[in-house]
Amino acid sequence: VDEEEEYECVSVLNSHTQDVKHVVWHPNQELLASASYDDTVKLYHEEEDDWVCCATLEGHESTVWSVAFDRSGERLASCSDDKTVRIWRRYKPGNEEGVACSGTDPTWKCVCNLSGYHTRTIYDVAWCHLTGALATACGDDAIRVFEESDPSEPRQPTFGLAAHPWPDSPGRAVTLHCSASVLRTSVEAEPSRKKRPKVSFSRHMSLMARAVFPVSFLE
Repeated sequence: VDEEEEYECVSVLNSHTQDVKHVVWHPNQELLASASYDDTVKLYHEEEDDWVCCATLEGHESTVWSVAFDRSGERLASCSDDKTVRIWRRYKPGNEEGVACSGTDPTWKCVCNLSGYHTRTIYDVAWCHLTGALATACGDDAIRVFEESDPSEPRQPTFGLAAHPWPDSPGRAVTLHCSASVLRTSVEAEPSRKKRPKVSFSRHMSLMARAVFPVSFLE
């Protein structure tokens, strides 16, 4: 924002070689992350009054559609057209794990790869800053909620079953499907990885309409 309280463009970042699909700010630092059609995630920070790319995260095999930081900003989740979610962790120079860093810049390393849960492209991922749960938006019409195992190894975290009423179904994520009606909207949880909901929405709406509205209105 300039002195006249108007926005001006201070930097144009052209590090990606294909479409940029998503950008997100770090929760407590001047650090920017982007997702792209070129299958990568890039991170940027300000350096000498300009913004520069400080890291490129490679590993996805197709378009990266979205990224999200966790509450601490030490981990980043990315989702892709390759039907996986990757969790990246930041390692600072001199870290106890011995992960190599270039100079004073931290290194981001993939520490978890969630695969086998989604049957189509994952378009968005969101990290809950209250509970630490991960939610994904998938092209198979479903939202999936993942919960980190407790306790979880920081260097190799595991995500799986979110809290649900099926204690005898370990190792799976909750899949949410929306059941809409004229009077209200409810959300039902189904402990399924791949099975798509068999819902006849038009039939449901037709029955609800006949129960609520006069015949003359329907005609």
